[in-house]
Amino acid sequence: MFKIFVVAMSLQLSIYAADKEPSRYEKLELFNKILHVVENQYYRDVDITKLIDGALKGMMNTLDPHSTFLDKKIFKKMQDDTKGEYGGLGIEVTQKDGVLIIITPIEDSPAFRAGLKPGDKIVEINGDSTLGITLNEAVEKMNGSPKTSIDLGILRKGEKETRYFSIKREIIKINPIKSYLIEDFAVIRLKSFQSNSGKSIAKALKKYKSKLKKGLKGIIIDLRSNPGGLLDEAVSVSSLFLNEGVVVRTEGRDPKNKEIHYVRKSGFKDLETPLAVIINSSSASASEIVAGAIQDHKRGIIVGSKSFGKGTVQKIVQLGEAEGLKLTIAQYMTPKGRKIQTIGVTPDVIIPSVEGKWVAENMNTYESIREIDLRNHLSATKESKDEKMEREARERELRKMRINRMKNREAKKGDELTKKYHPKNDYHVVQAMRLLSAAGKL
Repeated sequence: MFKIFVVAMSLQLSIYAADKEPSRYEKLELFNKILHVVENQYYRDVDITKLIDGALKGMMNTLDPHSTFLDKKIFKKMQDDTKGEYGGLGIEVTQKDGVLIIITPIEDSPAFRAGLKPGDKIVEINGDSTLGITLNEAVEKMNGSPKTSIDLGILRKGEKETRYFSIKREIIKINPIKSYLIEDFAVIRLKSFQSNSGKSIAKALKKYKSKLKKGLKGIIIDLRSNPGGLLDEAVSVSSLFLNEGVVVRTEGRDPKNKEIHYVRKSGFKDLETPLAVIINSSSASASEIVAGAIQDHKRGIIVGSKSFGKGTVQKIVQLGEAEGLKLTIAQYMTPKGRKIQTIGVTPDVIIPSVEGKWVAENMNTYESIREIDLRNHLSATKESKDEKMEREARERELRKMRINRMKNREAKKGDELTKKYHPKNDYHVVQAMRLLSAAGKL
């Protein structure tokens, strides 16, 4: 009887031990054992540094698309990017299901002039397939010394064959804005939120105001295909048009630890001129902060199409002298507490890219990649009512797209060369001017 009792006790203990979650130290010990086995039994010599770096990258890839380990080369590139100057092609890329996808080419960059477009899939770099490589590895391959060439294989939506582009790298100097004065409307095209973006916009507005005795009829801030940038600059740009209040809130792991960024009281301000902000599905991060703030404070109208939906905050943690970590630590909330992550900012007035009968027959609402399309995207904790509505609407639209694909239109042979841009010929800008003119007459 005693023996049976002992056996039963030992069986229960073994089951309990099997069910118990292994501790962090046990997992680290397992990692060390695997590293030891690989180092000693793999059929050829291995580079331990590469193995550990690969493990670190793999660990970060399980979190979300924006958290990543930064090795020496990537860490240096990120530091160069925020200074507004770096060597490369001038494209903003992301990764979905292992496929590299262009979010947007930066205006006037080598990639822009070559004709690369948002939504293009990069399937080859210098003849090598991009399947299986990480986003950071792809970025490293595409960067290089100025005046050297790189060959990209591009798969474009609606086309079956790969297009090939040979592009010469350049030092990418990002001038944050381009400004125009059209029929007494100031049109400010902000390409990215780099250092001094707010000051550059203020300088342009002061110049135009000094030219016009009657003042500006309206201000149009164009944030289309703006991938974001520095949070401080998003606050600076918003503060140009707001008198007081919250620009953006951040909510971290502990909801009690909220960070609030307020409107800056000092500096140039325009609180009266009618304002429109144009966004599209490639407007992300800092662009969405500005659009959300202007919308919540009812300072202006937001026009265009729904934004990308990247509403998370990343912190750069320096590890040692030359390596780092980019880690998602919080999510953005608009002044009224609306979440941006995966939901995006919905315009007050939705304006499609084109007009007429062509829209109904050919318009693809989801032709650009948004945050919600990315693997491991953060869905703002549990699915909210807004997120559920967004998902269901998206699923309905995708069903329609699958039906429409049956038409299988022939792809056009070749594209027109990139035309010199002027906002007077821009459909969105013209519509924004009309809206502001109508608002001014009310």
